[in-house]
Amino acid sequence: MKRPKTLKELAALAGVTSGTASRALAGSELVTPATRDMIVALAREHGFTPNVSARNLRMRRTGTIGVIIPLGHETEQHVSDPFFITMLGLLADALTTRGYNLLLSRVVPRNDNWFWNFMRSGHVDGVIVIGQSDQSSVLDAVAERYKPLVVWGGHVAGQAYCSVGSDNFRGGQLAAQHLIDRGCKSLAFFGDPRALEIGLRLDGCRAAAARAGLSDALTVLPVHLVAERARSDIVAFLAATPQPPQGIVAASDVIAVSALRALAEAGLAVPGDVKVTGYDGLTLGEHTMPPLTTITQDLVQGAERMVDIVIRRIAGEDIHSVIMQPRLLVRQSS
Repeated sequence: MKRPKTLKELAALAGVTSGTASRALAGSELVTPATRDMIVALAREHGFTPNVSARNLRMRRTGTIGVIIPLGHETEQHVSDPFFITMLGLLADALTTRGYNLLLSRVVPRNDNWFWNFMRSGHVDGVIVIGQSDQSSVLDAVAERYKPLVVWGGHVAGQAYCSVGSDNFRGGQLAAQHLIDRGCKSLAFFGDPRALEIGLRLDGCRAAAARAGLSDALTVLPVHLVAERARSDIVAFLAATPQPPQGIVAASDVIAVSALRALAEAGLAVPGDVKVTGYDGLTLGEHTMPPLTTITQDLVQGAERMVDIVIRRIAGEDIHSVIMQPRLLVRQSS
C-alpha cells in the first residue's frame, strides 16, 4: 500500500474527509472515539506526520502564543527576575501541553503603540501579558479591538481587558493584619504603587492599618523591584529613620529578601526587632534566613487559567476575569 504523504491521502485511505482526519489527529472530540482511534492508528502504521505549518496556514493560525512583559514603571527589571522566571516556566509547561509554542517579548514602552508594534509581526495567535506595570489604560484600549488577550495582574472594576491574578487588596490586608496581630504598632510598606498590583496591595495594607487605628503609623517607601536597587532604597530609608518600623509589608518576595539583607546590615534582628512579610510565594522565600513569611499566589493555577482563557478567546469565547484568593504563609520572619 502506498504510504500517504498528505492529509488528503491519509483521509482517502481511512475513508473519511480531510477535515475529519485533521480533527482526529488533533484529538478533537468532534470525531467519534472509534473513528479517531482508527485514523491515529493508520497514521502510526504508515509513519504519517501532519504538516503543522501547512495546517496552521490553512487555519490562519501560527500555533504560538505571545508572552509580553511590559516594564513601564520599572525599566531596569529583567526577565531573570525570580517572579518572571517562575511564571514563564509555568506558562511554557502549560502551553506545550496544549500544543502551543511561546514567543517572549520584554517591552519598555516608549509610547502607547507597543502592543500593536508587537502584533504587526503576525507571529502569534494570542497574547498573555505578565503584569500591567503602569500600562492599564493601554491594555484597556487594546482589549476593545483585540480579544485573544489575557493579563496577569490586579483587577479593578470597569477594566476592559481580561485578567487573572490574586485578590491583591485582600493580600495586602492579610499581610498587614498579620503583623498587627503580632504586636507591630508601626508599619512600613515597601513597593511602588504606580504598578496596579502593588497599588492594590498598599490599599489593603492601609485598610488593615486604619481598622487598627494605625493609619498615622504607616510609612510608604516606593522601592524598586530590582533587588539591588531595592536594597539601596531600604538601606537609605533605615539610615534616615530614627526608629525603624516594627513591621514591614513588602510588595514582593524579591523586595522582602532585599529588606532582610538591609536589616541584617543595619544590625537589626528579624523577627526580634522588625517583622517582615513578602508577597508572591516564590520558592526563594523558603531559603532565606530566617525563612520568609509571605502571601502566596497560586501561580500554577494562574498559569493554567491564563493559557486556558487565551485559547478559548482565540476560539471566540468571551471569557471574563478570574480573581484568585491569596493565602498567608507564616514562617519565621514574622
